Amino acid sequence: MKKLLFALGVILLTSSLYAQDAKDAQKETTKMDAFASKTGTIIKYIDYSLPNLKLSLGVAETRIRKIISGQEEKYFFQISKAGQYDTKTASIADEDLIEVIKAIEPLKKESVSDLALNPDYLENKFVTDDGFKLGYYVSKGKLVWYLVLEKYGSGNTIFVNDLSTIEKAFNDAKQKIDELKK
Repeated sequence: MKKLLFALGVILLTSSLYAQDAKDAQKETTKMDAFASKTGTIIKYIDYSLPNLKLSLGVAETRIRKIISGQEEKYFFQISKAGQYDTKTASIADEDLIEVIKAIEPLKKESVSDLALNPDYLENKFVTDDGFKLGYYVSKGKLVWYLVLEKYGSGNTIFVNDLSTIEKAFNDAKQKIDELKK
């Protein structure tokens, strides 16, 4: 009888774990994936290139991607960095782009005081709903700005020499989206 109860308990526990995994998988859909994967609808992608983003090592491509799904359209700022085996791409929704731009000024101000603290290690960042990150870390008296393009995986972090490069890229992207919406 105890073995039967134990087996039943294991089965119930296993099924609840699978149900949780299915729930987590549904949460992981990005705004772009959700919008661009509507079934029964014609979906059109239109890309508008922007200047490359200069990195500490190399460059990242930037563009605005307009997606038309049925009668709706949405805009995404994309940053892509080719790696040895794949390309990592952040797709930042228009509404998230506005929030990232708003976060730059407080991060800039805090970076000055954080650097002055001279900590062994300090990290400060802004994260969007889709997992894109803009931030910096301070280590051994040095301040380093970074972007995390994708939520999971390796090779998804890019480093930028100065914040003004990031500010310009994001402001240019917002300006291009505003032009396209007219």
